[in-house]
Amino acid sequence: MRKDMDEEKDKMNETVKPEPAENQQQAVENPAERDLAAKLAEAEKQADTYKDLMYRKAAEFENYKKRAENEIASVVKFANESLIGDMLPVLDDFERSLKAAKTSKEFESLYRGIELIYQKLVKNLEKRGVKTFDTVGKAFNVDFHDALLQVPREDVAPHTVIEEIDKGYTLHDKVIRHAKVIVSTSPVEDSSAAKSDPSVSENQSQSGKS
Repeated sequence: MRKDMDEEKDKMNETVKPEPAENQQQAVENPAERDLAAKLAEAEKQADTYKDLMYRKAAEFENYKKRAENEIASVVKFANESLIGDMLPVLDDFERSLKAAKTSKEFESLYRGIELIYQKLVKNLEKRGVKTFDTVGKAFNVDFHDALLQVPREDVAPHTVIEEIDKGYTLHDKVIRHAKVIVSTSPVEDSSAAKSDPSVSENQSQSGKS
């Protein structure tokens, strides 16, 4: 009987064995791992949220870019709408004057009508910053003038504008068209140029003989 009891006790001792130290350490670390896994899941969730937000912002910016491009294209396309609108009444006046010129024999009234149209056109241009500038009597300046011809003159200083062929214009003080002008030159320079060119001297001597 005693022998049986001892055998039963030995079996119980074999069944209830202490856990290895390694298993005990893993049990202790499990809460930390669970906390880390939870933080990782939260970080992944935030990353997905930020990624979705980035895609949304990129799509919004692309839409904004397209709208801005369309608006700019529209502004460029109709940039002259106001100017053309102001020019149309001038065109109407020209048409009325041309019709009147066919039946009217009065030159003075026709001239006066054209002069009024010209003044209206100039006023519309000035309203938008377009102006002319004086040239005759001014020293030649490449920033404002295009010289078409040089003429010897004794009564004015050399390189002076003596005649204007086409007016020059500025837009808000920026030259948009140079004035086409005739410029004076010194008669001395002109004669010396003739001497330096044998063909000119020959032509002058032939003219004298004839």
